[in-house]
Order: sequence, then structure tokens, then C-alpha cells
Amino acid sequence: MTHKPSGFNSKLVHGAGAKDPLGSVIMPIYQTSTFAFESADHGAACFAGESDGYIYTRIANPTVRDLEKTVALLENGYDGVGCSSGMAAVTTVYMSYLGAGKHIVSHNAVYGPSRAIIEGTFSKFGVESTYVDTTDLEQVKAAIRPNTALIYLETPANPTIGISDIPAICKLAHQHNIPVCVDNTFCSPYLQKPLDLGADIVLHSMTKFLNGHADIIGGIIIAKTEADYKKVRSTMVISGCNMDPHQAFLTRRGLKTMALRIDRAQENAMRVAEFLEAHPKVAWIMYPGLRSHPQFELGKKLMSGPGAMMSFGLKGGLDAGKKLMDNVQLCVLAVSLGGIETLIQHPASMTHSKLSKAAKKEGGISDELVRLSVGIEEADDIIADLEQALSKI
Repeated sequence: MTHKPSGFNSKLVHGAGAKDPLGSVIMPIYQTSTFAFESADHGAACFAGESDGYIYTRIANPTVRDLEKTVALLENGYDGVGCSSGMAAVTTVYMSYLGAGKHIVSHNAVYGPSRAIIEGTFSKFGVESTYVDTTDLEQVKAAIRPNTALIYLETPANPTIGISDIPAICKLAHQHNIPVCVDNTFCSPYLQKPLDLGADIVLHSMTKFLNGHADIIGGIIIAKTEADYKKVRSTMVISGCNMDPHQAFLTRRGLKTMALRIDRAQENAMRVAEFLEAHPKVAWIMYPGLRSHPQFELGKKLMSGPGAMMSFGLKGGLDAGKKLMDNVQLCVLAVSLGGIETLIQHPASMTHSKLSKAAKKEGGISDELVRLSVGIEEADDIIADLEQALSKI
């Protein structure tokens, strides 16, 4: 399109301007493994990178490329790389920047599998790691070594909802020529743009807010520069963790309503958080929209809204938490997040169960911690459900 939309919702709807050659208003599902060349010379040009023609869906696919370019546009990045899952995106970043003798610094409350694959798999190949509270810049500074090759952040963190100072950490990292990757899944580009804040790489589990309907698995990596994009793209292609075109189609469809969904969900979340904060059976709550959040002011600087994710602890610890989750009726007891339905889960026994007791304690993942992903139902219904479940404790 000649006129490029500047509004966020317009970008969501119209994307990067990709057009189907047959005139379909919606980019079709190119459900094919391979693509025919016009001639031997055309095929040679495609393999040499002299033509932008398609070769094989593991390398690139029109349906996936439309999604990749759209999310890159939303994140103000150079280009995107779609992956088969959020963890495929995480692993692709790790493989692109880490190797034998290299070191990673990350948040001690990072998503369980993002830490477990470093400590359980990459460590076998000589990768070293340090996990600290990245909401404390001094801890990040102290963790950097001469062989540090990547600083990997989640902010807000999963599931503690701690907020790290992206610009300050990026400034520190770049003084040592260390790239910074930010998992932006909890915020989405609607609420936070890490590349604009200094990061080099941003990634998402598109399973969550980008798709928003709990019906696909997918991940994406967006690079700020062409060099980083090519590095990540080549790793994805050679490792074969490409996104399926049908999943990409569904994600692109869900993406169009992302801002509307998040607006409604975070409006609900604010009311739910205020309800929980005042409840006598709730020991504590972490939600960026509450002034009680320790990084409340920082969150306002980095994020355009508090989002729909929160964690809280119950008086009575693990037994109380189990009682709550066993008695909710509208809230769904399930892992994942960012969908239109409200999801509740217990990280210590679910998403972070593979971490050691020491790692859980270090990351603030207590047995009493409950994570809540607020959906787009009526806020009164969500609150009423939590109220009746809390009454059973």
C-alpha cells in the first residue's frame, strides 16, 4: 500500500502491506512444503539470495512472512522470524548467541523452561549461566563476566511480575558489547516496545496475547538490525523449528483484535487486582497497575498500560492456593496466558515445576504464589468467581 498506516490498530488490521497475487483480501494459507521455480536460473537466484522468491516452507512461506513482517512492524524492528513455539523462539535466540565457553545473564524468575533448557541442556555443551534479580541493576552489573554473550530479560517477569529497567540494562550491556534480548510476551508490542528502549532482540510466545484465543502454538523473534535478523533466521532455518502456515494464518487473524482484547482485559485486571488487594485472605499481590507494586513508577515509564497479568499469595500458603484453584468455576485452571478467557495456575507445581527448590526460592516462586491471567469476561463475573472460591478457604 502507498499510504502506510501510523495508528496501532490500523497496523494490526492492515499489517505490513503484503498482497496476495490473486487478490485475496486476507493472506491465504499457503499449505505447501515446496515452491516451483520459473526456470533453472530463477531457482539458482533464489538459492543465492538474489531473488526473494520462495523455495521451501522451512526457509520461508508467504503466510508466515506476512505475520513476521506485521509483528516486526508493531515492534519497530527490522524483520521477524516465526518459530514453531515460544520455546522454539527462545532456543533459537540461545543457539544464535551462545556457545561453548559463553555466558548468559538472566532473571532468576524467568519462565521455567527458558531457564531449565540452559541449566539442563546448554550447560552440557559448555554454556555458563548466572540468574539474578534483574530488577536490581547492581545485581546485573555484578553478574557480567568477560565471556558474557547475552543478557536475557523477561519484564514483567513470569510469574513474579517484577519489572526490569530495560534502558538502564541495555546501556550497561552495550558498554560491554553484549546484546540484550527481551521476552515481551506479557506486554505485547501494544504495551511495551523493548527495541525502542534499547534492546537488540525481542521475542514472544505468540500462543499468548498476539494470537489471544488459546488455539495455536507459535513463537516469534524480532531483530532491530539486519545483521541480527540474518543470524537468527539462519539458525531457525537450519534447526527446522519453522512456524506452520496454518498456525501463522490463525495467529494473524487473532492479532487483528489484540489491542481491543488487551484494553478490555487490563480494564478487568485493574478491578480484579483492587479486589484481591483488599481481600482479607490475600497476603500480597503483584500487579503493575497498583501503587503497591515496587516498580510502579518504572512500569509507567516503560509500559503504556499495566497489562492483564498478576500474581498473588494467599494466607494459608499452598493448601489455601490449592483450595482456591479447586473451587474456581469461571476461571479456568490451566497453564498459558493471554487468551480471552481468565486462566489461573500454580507456578511452583506447574510452569516452574522442573526448577530445583533452590532455584524456585531464589526466584521468589513460593508455594503460595498463584498466577492469574485476566480475560475479557465481565469483570463482575470474574470477581464473583474468585470471591466464592476464596470463601471456601
